[in-house]
Amino acid sequence: MTIYDIAREAGVAASTVSRVINNKPGIRAETRQRVQELLEKYHYTPDAAARGLVMQSTRMVGILIEDIRVVHHVNSAFVIEQELTGQGYCCIIMSTGPEEEQKAEYIRILEQRRVEGVILMGSMFGTDKVKKSIQKHLPRIPVVIVNGYLDLPNVSGVLVDEDRGIERCVELLAGKGKEKIAFVMDAPSPANTRKQQGYRAGMERTGANGGETWIYATEENSVKGGYDVTVRIIKEHPDVEGIIYSVDRIAVGGVRAAFDQGRRVPEELALVGVDNTVYGEICMPKLTTLDNRLQELSQAAAEMLRQGLEGNMQSRMQMLYSEIIEREST
Repeated sequence: MTIYDIAREAGVAASTVSRVINNKPGIRAETRQRVQELLEKYHYTPDAAARGLVMQSTRMVGILIEDIRVVHHVNSAFVIEQELTGQGYCCIIMSTGPEEEQKAEYIRILEQRRVEGVILMGSMFGTDKVKKSIQKHLPRIPVVIVNGYLDLPNVSGVLVDEDRGIERCVELLAGKGKEKIAFVMDAPSPANTRKQQGYRAGMERTGANGGETWIYATEENSVKGGYDVTVRIIKEHPDVEGIIYSVDRIAVGGVRAAFDQGRRVPEELALVGVDNTVYGEICMPKLTTLDNRLQELSQAAAEMLRQGLEGNMQSRMQMLYSEIIEREST
């Protein structure tokens, strides 16, 4: 059933049916009602692609995620997608992989798809290659980075004070008498660099471990990676009393490693993660974590993009404040 079929049965022009569909004025009430009844009778749905060609608008938004298997980013993308769908937009979610060249290539792909706005999930998109790709392929559409920022006139960012949050995690452990504290980082990213800076600042502020820092990186961003690096820390620093991990997922591996190494948590070894994910709630003992405000962060990113899509495009930064959720591991 096409718009012309509806018009023929209603005894009106196709343009009249179009005006009813788009809720335009200037149509008699009885004509509008007759057309609406036929639209409902035949379950007529406008062709979004065809309307896009006419209106010169796709109402498409691209959401790029480095690894779609990362629960934290997927949950954030879900919130954003729901918010934008409620505003009448259709979202394309793509997984780019970790390589900078691939991230830049996906920016080009989004240009081909004629998206009208872009969300980049995570600070790992805050690279020079991504920046150059945006300048080349998407210079005139709004782009929002979740927990990151690029200095471009059409790019905005919503960030969380994870550096200060990690500093407060160090203060929490030091306040409990845990002064031999290590920090574990997963994949390199601007956000993890800020977390590392927060750890250093916390160690210096509290004087824990005499200001000496023990910084480790996992070989893989996984529970196993967290397990292996924790075993290594315990072997290299048998006097370690606290470990802060850059994400909950690797911290859960640390909980199991502590158990296997005969370390009581939190009596002998206190552990802290970041992200406030389900991982920390289901492990034993339950994990203390730095809540980086996923729901609010995602909603703020969606709102920032919506404003850009509606003509208020500008480069902005918004900061949210993290909160420590203390559970059984400290």
